[in-house]
Amino acid sequence: MVTPLIGGAAVAAAAYAGRYGITAWQAWKARPPTARLRKFYEGGFQPTMTRREAALILGVRESVPITKVREAHRRVMVANHPDAGGSHYLASKINEAKETLLGRTKGSGSAF
Repeated sequence: MVTPLIGGAAVAAAAYAGRYGITAWQAWKARPPTARLRKFYEGGFQPTMTRREAALILGVRESVPITKVREAHRRVMVANHPDAGGSHYLASKINEAKETLLGRTKGSGSAF
C-alpha cells in the first residue's frame, strides 16, 4: 500500500517540476534583450573634431568640468599610450579631444 502512494507522489512532483520549468523557460525567453557589453561609438573620426566627438572619445559629457576632462584624458591615455603599446594615431586623437573640450584648439591638431 505504501509503494503506490510513494509512486503517485513522485509522479505528481515530476509533473509540478515540469510545469514550473516550462513557465520559467517561457518567462526567460519573453524578457526584453539587454546589452551585455558596453556599446562603443561605431564611426570613424570627423575631419575636424567637434565637442561631441571629443566627449565620445574621452567618455564624458560635452558640458563637463575641466577636472573631469583631465581625469578622463589621463584614464584613456594610460590605456592607449604609445609607450605601452598603443597607437600614435589614437594618442594624438585623445590629446586633440582633450584640447577641444578644454577650448584650446585652433583647428585639426592631429599630427595625422
